Amino acid sequence: MLETVIQGVLLGGLYTLFALGQSLMFGVMRLTNTAQGDFIILGAFAVIAGVSVAGDATPGLVAMVALGVLPVAFVFGYALQRYVLNGTLGKDPLPSLVVTFGLSIVIQNLLLELFSADPRAIETGGLSTQGVALGDTLSLGVLPLVVLAVALVATAALQWLFARTALGRSFRAVSDDREIAELMGLDAKKVYAFATAIAFVLIAIAGALQGMRTTVSPSDGPLLLLFAFEAVIIGGMGSFWGTLAGAMILGITQQIGFRLDPGWGIWAGHIVFLVVLVLRPQGLFPKTRG
Repeated sequence: MLETVIQGVLLGGLYTLFALGQSLMFGVMRLTNTAQGDFIILGAFAVIAGVSVAGDATPGLVAMVALGVLPVAFVFGYALQRYVLNGTLGKDPLPSLVVTFGLSIVIQNLLLELFSADPRAIETGGLSTQGVALGDTLSLGVLPLVVLAVALVATAALQWLFARTALGRSFRAVSDDREIAELMGLDAKKVYAFATAIAFVLIAIAGALQGMRTTVSPSDGPLLLLFAFEAVIIGGMGSFWGTLAGAMILGITQQIGFRLDPGWGIWAGHIVFLVVLVLRPQGLFPKTRG
């Protein structure tokens, strides 16, 4: 049982990275990005393409390529929000849902055209097979531990950004009341664009780590979106630490389901999500970012 819980926590670290970008965009703009999972897969394939062009895969080379993708993701996210998604924001959530759903379809077909439907993975030069022994019977993978560490740092960094910086105060201001924030001199469209740019950096990190951890294919996006959405709902919309907690609950539940029966893992996570949605629709830890 201890091994199951630990593996669930490690899986929850990956789900946290899937969900943080979604939590950020919803917390600032009340925008649900239905292309979240496909953008994660796009980030993974960007790193795969970069590594294949650069040469033999080593942990150092993969890290350099992944870091090189981050500023591209920042600029792409800023431009997407500034020139596309800002036009969909309003009281009616349907336009943003339709536009991001359309982007999801475009990304999937673009990746199919460029990379085919064959699953691929980011070569890490053996990093994905290395482990740390804890006693005689328990061993933890180095890569899952790295993923968990990145998830904790990213969550803490977002919390600090919102609570302690001028940009974070701008995020909170436009989230609470856009009109009053604009009367005080803020440009809400630019603030939204910066929020999405940061979210896309998190998405690129999640994609790179997902591609290192397992194989990815162009059609994987909707499942990753589902995991991200479930983690955000379980934890509570607008709460970064809540998103982390929700992802951990989801990961542990899935691992317990897998331990009981290989076919029960994903199903067990869905059941917990539905229970939380019915009994506490605001999530377990709503809005702790102030």
